[in-house]
Amino acid sequence: MRVPEALEPLVVEGVIDEVVRPLMAGKEAQIYLVVAQGHPCVAKVYKEATNRSFKHRSTYQEGRKSRDSRSERAMSKKSKFGREQLESQWKSAEVEAIHRLRAADVRVPEPYSYSDGVLLMELVMNADGDPAPRLADITEFTDEEARYVFDCLLGDIVRMLCAGLVHGDLSDFNVLIAHDGPVIIDFPQATDAAANNNSQKLLVRDVDNVVSFMARFLPELAGLEFGREMWDLYERGQLRPDTRLTGKFQRSTKKTDTDALLREIEEMAREARAKREALGLPPPRPARAPVVYETVPVPPSKQKGGRRGGAPQPAPSTHGDRHGGNRPERHRESREQPRKGSAGRTGGGPPSPAPDLDDLPDDLDGLLTVG
Repeated sequence: MRVPEALEPLVVEGVIDEVVRPLMAGKEAQIYLVVAQGHPCVAKVYKEATNRSFKHRSTYQEGRKSRDSRSERAMSKKSKFGREQLESQWKSAEVEAIHRLRAADVRVPEPYSYSDGVLLMELVMNADGDPAPRLADITEFTDEEARYVFDCLLGDIVRMLCAGLVHGDLSDFNVLIAHDGPVIIDFPQATDAAANNNSQKLLVRDVDNVVSFMARFLPELAGLEFGREMWDLYERGQLRPDTRLTGKFQRSTKKTDTDALLREIEEMAREARAKREALGLPPPRPARAPVVYETVPVPPSKQKGGRRGGAPQPAPSTHGDRHGGNRPERHRESREQPRKGSAGRTGGGPPSPAPDLDDLPDDLDGLLTVG
């Protein structure tokens, strides 16, 4: 077949011996069956951002950090360079996740090399030596096979979470059935369980997808909440790679004991006072009481709408405006004030000097009295 443009450099450099055929098309990449070093392999060519159909990418990128502070600032500002770095980070995230998961004993394909948006990795095969089918393509399982596949997948998800990763897009389309069991694939969107606020939601969705599909062969799985049980154990630091889950998750209905919380705060305050006394320090300053202002009722004549039984009457004015109406008093006063740096309109002359502070009365209460 004609060599795709993205694979031409690898063919020229001798990394790939032959491109056999397209194998699969995904939301973010095109998969090719190739021969490298005399062995069948998979070449995963990542699509450009404009050609991908993966939605809400920012949900998965939350918490990802760059080792370069300049790149980190550019990505946060979404500059042109920052967008290029985000794109590069998205493509290389799968390689980093696969290496991390293989170290945690999760069944994932072995990566061979990564260059310019092309990931060369192991070809997962079935018992006949052909490319392994997806779990979604399996229509029949014996009870024993179905139980084995489900237990393997659930165990791998637990080990992934213990390694600090959540797949984020796990379903029957991202699981291959090899000759010796299921293999999980596709990790560009994998999230950091501790750094991404969406990790719990994504994990529960991943597990629910697997449970929902496998319940076709194992009806007793329907309604079990393995994902919520798993996350609850993870939050409490009790999840281990060999943890056996039951799928029975009891939601907490216990309400917060407010009285107990207040008692705890009072006990902490007493301990703080005792420590200050032991050190010879004065007691802490008491908190300022909030200021309460008394509400003064507004007379009916001042309320909105004016006098009872009629429209509000305008205040009389001895100065009419150029339209023949009465200008509000505050406007008239502002007109009579002289402008800064000029003689003004009221007779001219320099502005009055500021009063001497020594001439002010000692008691300022009279100045604050409202007439």
